[in-house]
Amino acid sequence: MPSSSSISVLFLLSVILTLLFGSDAGGIAIYWGQNGNEGTLAETCATGNYDFVNIAFLPTFGNGQTPMINLAGHCDPYSNGCTGLSSGIKSCQAKGIKVCFLLVEELGVTILHLRGCQAAPQCPFPDAWVGNALKTSLFDYVWVQFYNNPPCQYSSGSIANLEDAWRQWTSSIPANKIFLGLPAAPAAAGSGFISATDLTSKVLPAIKGSDKYGGVMLWSKYYDDQTGYSKAIKGLSKYLLHSFV
Repeated sequence: MPSSSSISVLFLLSVILTLLFGSDAGGIAIYWGQNGNEGTLAETCATGNYDFVNIAFLPTFGNGQTPMINLAGHCDPYSNGCTGLSSGIKSCQAKGIKVCFLLVEELGVTILHLRGCQAAPQCPFPDAWVGNALKTSLFDYVWVQFYNNPPCQYSSGSIANLEDAWRQWTSSIPANKIFLGLPAAPAAAGSGFISATDLTSKVLPAIKGSDKYGGVMLWSKYYDDQTGYSKAIKGLSKYLLHSFV
């Protein structure tokens, strides 16, 4: 995700528009869409590294507006340049990968009526913007950002802060599944990066015991390309593959 300064003025509520229904399996979710050098959507799904692809962002929607996506360097929706996205979605569907849109709105906007409602709060508990909404039991998944927030993230080899925050989230929020949100590279966030070795040997074994554990969310495809992070943790960890309904 962007740095905390860039999202502090936004109420980030992600509503998953699940384009493929069926059995769910925990694993890796990746954000795609904000860097033209991260490959196409079809190429992203073809890597075999991801179980969910979250398309970021859909900033214009609702109130009678025509939905408009912002895919940075990928395409220009104002010139109908993003119509080819549908073929990428179909390619992902054919591989059993769930494709989702991340909705971004100004403070105070809440969207709860679409199937697969999800929130992407930061890890301090309760979240300043979506804390009350998360108590409604209407959220399927919650992608908690355990970075850019030292009081609740992994740091200096210590899992204590992250583990305490994880325990708060999983014991207090009635969502079906909660994902551990992390940067895919040190440069992807101001702080909170966890090496693949530490993640798979220290962090995941400590949090996976919760029946609400859903997997790992990564920002973003561009940074994952630079580090090979998703491939590394998928190869090292049995804790990513956790079936749920």
